[in-house]
Amino acid sequence: MKIALLAASEGVEQVELTEPWQAVKDAGDVPSLVSTERGDIQAFHHLDRADTFRVDDIVGEADVAEYGALILPGGVANPDALRMNEQAVQFVKSFFEAGKPVAAICHAPWTLIEAGVLRGRTLTSWPSLRTDIRNAGGDWVDEPVHICRAGRSVLVTSRKPDDLEVFTSAFTKEFAFAAL
Repeated sequence: MKIALLAASEGVEQVELTEPWQAVKDAGDVPSLVSTERGDIQAFHHLDRADTFRVDDIVGEADVAEYGALILPGGVANPDALRMNEQAVQFVKSFFEAGKPVAAICHAPWTLIEAGVLRGRTLTSWPSLRTDIRNAGGDWVDEPVHICRAGRSVLVTSRKPDDLEVFTSAFTKEFAFAAL
C-alpha cells in the first residue's frame, strides 16, 4: 500500500518524518513524500536545519485514491505552513471523506483543525494545542498515543518525538487493518 507523508517545503521535524517513513517501509508499504512544492523539503532538528528530502508528489496534483493512508509529521513550522495552503488542507480532508486512516504527531493536528475534521474526535498532541483542539470540537487527552475511531475513518495521534515508538507501532497496525 502507498502511504502519503505530507510536509511543507520547510519546517518538518526530521525524526517525525524519518521514523514513520522507516516504519512504513518495515511494514512492507511504500512511503511517498507529498509537499506543497516540487524539489526538496528542508527538515529541522527542533530549530536547527537538518537534512533535505526529495518530494515525490505535490498536493495540487496528488490523487488521494492512490494512497491507502496519510501521515502528518509535526514540527512547529510544518503544520502552520500546511494549514495556510488550501490544497494541503483539502488533501488532508479528502482522506477523512474517503474513510482512510490518518496518523498525526506533535503539532500536526493544527492542519487537522484547519481541515475541520476534529469535531467529535478524541486525540492527543503537543500539549500547547490542547485549547485549539477543544475549540475545534475535539477532545484532547494527554497520552503517548491515542486511536480514535469516529465515522468511517481512524485517527492515530501522538504527542512528541519521545512517543515515536508507540506511535509507529499503532499506526502500522491500524493501516494494515484498514488495508484488509
